[in-house]
Amino acid sequence: MSAMTVNLNVVSAEEELFSGRIESLQITGSEGELGIMPGHAPLLTSLKPGMARIVKHGGEEEVIYLSGGMLEVQPNNVTVLADVAVRADDLDEQAVLEAKQRAEEHMNAHGGDVDFAEVAAELARVTAQLRVIQATKKKV
Repeated sequence: MSAMTVNLNVVSAEEELFSGRIESLQITGSEGELGIMPGHAPLLTSLKPGMARIVKHGGEEEVIYLSGGMLEVQPNNVTVLADVAVRADDLDEQAVLEAKQRAEEHMNAHGGDVDFAEVAAELARVTAQLRVIQATKKKV
């Protein structure tokens, strides 16, 4: 086991999306952006909708969209338990743009039947998905 890597497991309710040795992980915690590297102090935190940017052993990057969940960091193991997790390459940009437009229209609706907290949460999810799509486009 290399001293410059740590084991990472990313799982959702549907599947295991990643399992392997990594050099670093950038992820959105409840209090802001986190950078996890080998030797990081133990940590348990909730996750906000956003991206997990994984730098695998050898330097290759992988980006995964997370709708939220939990992050646990232990000395030799990092675990991401996601509510929903989707590889960036599997996100449909047109569908995400349409969902964002629908959420914005609901947010701006003047009717009393709008659940603003629910619509704001949906808007946060689709905005995070768009950021993931844009980040992967910049890499290419």
